[in-house]
Amino acid sequence: RRTPPETFLPTRLEPQPAGGRLVGPRLFTVDASAADRWQFFSFEHGTVVQNPGPRGWDLAFRRFRVIANGGVGFAGDGGVAELRTASLDSVTVAPGSDYVVNTARTDTTNAALEEWYDYSYISHLLSPRPTVYAVRTAEGRYALLQFVGYYCPGAVPGCVTFRYMYQGGGGVSMAERAEGSGKR
Repeated sequence: RRTPPETFLPTRLEPQPAGGRLVGPRLFTVDASAADRWQFFSFEHGTVVQNPGPRGWDLAFRRFRVIANGGVGFAGDGGVAELRTASLDSVTVAPGSDYVVNTARTDTTNAALEEWYDYSYISHLLSPRPTVYAVRTAEGRYALLQFVGYYCPGAVPGCVTFRYMYQGGGGVSMAERAEGSGKR
């Protein structure tokens, strides 16, 4: 008998501006269930942004695909670095270099995020890997991110859920925890 996956409701799209300070850890769920439409997330605004400008978003989600706002054809300075740790809370400094930018093939991808999940051919379920990612935002600020889920209620795929910290004040330090345990 198959165990149903943990599910998450999409987070309400209400801006929670960082205001030049360290934010997080926060839990956020992007409704990326539409296979034909990207959802754009901004760390500065703390939410999905509708119709963002060229530099008005940091990560984009479409089903299980995740890209950053950086690379050829993108206006932002964004990129992603996979860190060799399984605990968001254990990272106190985001790396200053070695961020992977997007590449455009038949579909835009970011090599650092192509395998953020494991897929079971037995259960046909996707589960996030216990990995932390550092994100350089479109504006060159830094965030940490860890995926925690992929399913909406009813085991519908596409509710990409992650915990994050964002250094809105600039710099790479993630040492001071600004908020509680990541509750919505």
